[in-house]
Amino acid sequence: MKSSTERYNEWKQKVTDRSLLKQLEKMENDPVAIENAFYKDLEFGTGGMRGILGVGTNCLNIYNIRKVTEGVSRAMNAAGKTSVAISHDSRNMSNKFAKTAAEVFASHGIEVHLVPEESPTPFLSFAVRRLGCDMGVMVTASHNPKQYNGYKLFDDTGCQVLDDAAEEIISYVEKVDPFEVKTHSFSYYEKKGLISYIEPWVYSAFLCEVESQALNDAKPLRIVYTPLNGAGFRLVPEALRDRGFNDVSVVEEQGYPDGEFKTCPFPNPEKPEALALAIKKAEEEGADLVLATDPDCDRVGIAVKHNGEFVLLTGNEVGVLLTDYVLGTKYARWGLPYGATIVRTIVTTSLVDKIAGHFGVKVVPVLTGFKWIGNVINKLGANGGNADRFVLGFEESYGYLIGTHCRDKDAVVASILIAEMTAYYKTEGRTLIDQLNGIYAMYGKYEHKNISKKFEGASGNKKMNELMASLRTKPIAKIGGGNVVRSVDFLDQTEYDVPKANVMLYETDNGLTVIVRPSGTEPLIKFYITAAKNEEENAALFAAAIADIDRIFA
Repeated sequence: MKSSTERYNEWKQKVTDRSLLKQLEKMENDPVAIENAFYKDLEFGTGGMRGILGVGTNCLNIYNIRKVTEGVSRAMNAAGKTSVAISHDSRNMSNKFAKTAAEVFASHGIEVHLVPEESPTPFLSFAVRRLGCDMGVMVTASHNPKQYNGYKLFDDTGCQVLDDAAEEIISYVEKVDPFEVKTHSFSYYEKKGLISYIEPWVYSAFLCEVESQALNDAKPLRIVYTPLNGAGFRLVPEALRDRGFNDVSVVEEQGYPDGEFKTCPFPNPEKPEALALAIKKAEEEGADLVLATDPDCDRVGIAVKHNGEFVLLTGNEVGVLLTDYVLGTKYARWGLPYGATIVRTIVTTSLVDKIAGHFGVKVVPVLTGFKWIGNVINKLGANGGNADRFVLGFEESYGYLIGTHCRDKDAVVASILIAEMTAYYKTEGRTLIDQLNGIYAMYGKYEHKNISKKFEGASGNKKMNELMASLRTKPIAKIGGGNVVRSVDFLDQTEYDVPKANVMLYETDNGLTVIVRPSGTEPLIKFYITAAKNEEENAALFAAAIADIDRIFA
């Protein structure tokens, strides 16, 4: 493998893009910058590709987009696959990267269906299915800061590609020299009929499917919505109004696509600051509900007015509320289908298991990543089965799917169900907080605390790998003041019907559950802590667990 310096010199000779050439010149006398930009190839892994925008083999730029797309195209040609749908969010370079990918696909004779404007990830998943495409590409870095972008790959079911298929594609990508990828212009392929824009009827069909998931008629509700300058700017308000929620106002500063995210540097609906402007507007307008979708509109965060103040709800809390509302409404009105199934990730609250059990509904735990939820839907519908047995799937990171119109989390359908649920309880004189407390009274209170440790650059990546390896060579015996009484290494276990994964689970004799995993998209190790005692005891357990995590992962 070439050294970082050798790679840098090669790029200086071969790069023709002016902005990237300027970046190369700027780092010429900065060995640390050269090392971080060139010490490895930006990984196209089982979750796609995500990285910081910039020059180098370890950054996202048109050359790495060409490299990956060339590899995907070769794999498609070898498999006889002939069409792809491409979407993108509002991020810097997203439109450019989408068109670059389209040119590469078209150079291989692959028919490209491209979105005409910034569009949500769930729409891309739907479009792949509705247009009968063999693959799909979404250019996005989800909720990351503006410095990032990414590339997600979907199969013909609209599900992000699973590990085996991804590994095969990766084998093609690894053989590509990005500087040898040659294409004609975008307009050339348009004239040839190889690139065309997705027509309005596909968007209408998507909204029709989304709106069909509604369970109750809309009731009076005042909503403030922010797309956080992302791809939800058109479809979310339209879906809400179609369902009868006419009192919807949009945060003006965040209501249009803008990759700079000027008023929200971290456009992540998990972070309270992402909803700050929307909550301010909601307070001024006397709204009942705040909805905030991330830049690719697959996740949604909410705040609800309770006792005169706006309260933020976590992904676990919203998922619990949706599970209770959807199951309860369907059970009372139509009954639930035979084999009705809820799907959650292993790091998501197990409180849903108790709620589902009350209604006789099966719960399937899967690995982190919504593709595994999409895969369960596909399995339910395989071999003459019925995919409609799938009722709901969600993950604690604010991603929800109701319905089978797509195979990824969908903030459009989640937004209308959350609004409907809020309005329904409002007519009964209750808020979502009141309903949540009622659920806790019935099933017990589960509290969750998620933290992460950052490991940036080449040295950080090395340390992160060493720490995860040490969990196997030096097992943790105590955490949070309790003895570990059960541990599960997802690289070597038979208890869960899931593929191998670099995840560790610990349970202690004082009631803690701690799950540890490296992020698949960021230089982080993530920790998911659960306690199910009273509020005071839970707080003490969380404090003790976090102190131990700080010590072990220093």
